[in-house]
Amino acid sequence: MNKMNPNPLSLLVMLITFALSSTLVLAQKEGIDKAIERAEALSHFKFLASDELKGRDPARPEIDIAAYYIANQFEKYGASPLNSLNAYYQYVPFVASSPPTVGSMKWKGSKFKHGQDLLVLGGDDISGEFEMVVAGYGFEEDYANKDVKGKWVIVRVGAPNRMTPTELFKAGREKLAIAKSQGAIGLVEMYNVPTTPWGLLVNYLNKSQLTIDIDPENDDTLPYLWLKDLKGDIIKTIANGKNEMEIDIKGKINRKIRGRNVVAVIEGTDPQLKDEYVMLSAHYDHLGIGKPNAEGDSIYNGARDNAVGTSALLQAANYFGKNPPERSILLCAWTAEEKGLLGSSYFADNPPLPLKQIVFNLNIDNGGYNDTSLVTVIGMGRSSVDHHISEAAKAYGLKAISDPAPEQGLYDRSDNVSFAKKGIPAPTFSLGFTAFDAEIGKYYHQVTDHVDNFDLDYALKYWKSYILSAESIANDPKKPLWVEGDKYENAAKELYGKDY
Repeated sequence: MNKMNPNPLSLLVMLITFALSSTLVLAQKEGIDKAIERAEALSHFKFLASDELKGRDPARPEIDIAAYYIANQFEKYGASPLNSLNAYYQYVPFVASSPPTVGSMKWKGSKFKHGQDLLVLGGDDISGEFEMVVAGYGFEEDYANKDVKGKWVIVRVGAPNRMTPTELFKAGREKLAIAKSQGAIGLVEMYNVPTTPWGLLVNYLNKSQLTIDIDPENDDTLPYLWLKDLKGDIIKTIANGKNEMEIDIKGKINRKIRGRNVVAVIEGTDPQLKDEYVMLSAHYDHLGIGKPNAEGDSIYNGARDNAVGTSALLQAANYFGKNPPERSILLCAWTAEEKGLLGSSYFADNPPLPLKQIVFNLNIDNGGYNDTSLVTVIGMGRSSVDHHISEAAKAYGLKAISDPAPEQGLYDRSDNVSFAKKGIPAPTFSLGFTAFDAEIGKYYHQVTDHVDNFDLDYALKYWKSYILSAESIANDPKKPLWVEGDKYENAAKELYGKDY
């Protein structure tokens, strides 16, 4: 059979479409280049990563200076606050806690100590002998026909389909609220997750913690423990008989903190599409202050993680304030990402506008870079708008690549996943890296992560390609979709319903 020649008219239409698209991208690039002035853009970056902000720890007061600065720049550039929020802030209730001076549990001749096979994660001091009741995984249905008033509830950690570290903590917050509503006086989750070693958890959790406050109006906090039970033997034994335990917790410090997500909107120009939002997001917190290194530096400035990403939001506000696209732009700077995606998770669970109006989330987060010819898109290949991101990167002499280190699980380690789980297509736009290698490790979560060792020419290309990507997506009449079969596609169908 002879190969058919393409229809000349179809070929002409394709060529014209490509030419118009290229012309439009070039025009948009010129507008971005004109709007983003180098000195002003870098001043944002330098301020957010400065020593004066003490590493933007969400439990320290300097984080409020960063939040105020971001909100002030949003206002300066013409982005408006949401009517449903307090000016530019969504307040996030936190509890900051520190390990107890004494933490022990005795049961059937065994003694468990905090920092060894027991972790006291939250709640007030408490001592005495108490009855225990086993309640499955600790969700509402697990309390059927159980009287837990004045007793400790013993449950399995997480849930069968919720076993990543982030999901464990979020499930724990839900279980605490349920246990308190049932009249329990304490909650123990029995830890038996093989994928995350207990020793690693002890090293991470046996220090000051920040968590969502499940009852911000009440000062009473329910004691919350994790107990090592890798084979599940202890919970089975407790479930098979009436059991009492002795508990002794002293010196636990809990302090309520009001965190801030910073949120603003730029209304779109299309009468219909302006009710849909492209959400641009980045976390603005970092690790705060640690032990001094050999040079005496103790401040985790977090230039790469994630002052550079927060600066991108400010550049986006600057550009879109003058050049609004057809869809509306939602600008979101999250707090407490480094504490477990807390700010973005709180927004996703307590949205100040219907989530179904958010059609796409272009998150921006970073560990570092080792190739300044690239942008690395965590989640590339999972939505229908990859071509917009690739074209935008190309316009600035960069190449967009997909995640080169899937073994790191980066997609589920940044704020984008808070919205992907709800069904919103949500990749993370990252600095160019080809592997999580020594060059990344030199700065990732290190006090050496400064602006003065960052390639600032690359920063400008990175910011501008991010803005151009967002503009192309916001102007595309086609709504972004998950690639068919993606694990979050069903959540999208549930969120958007017949509009998906």
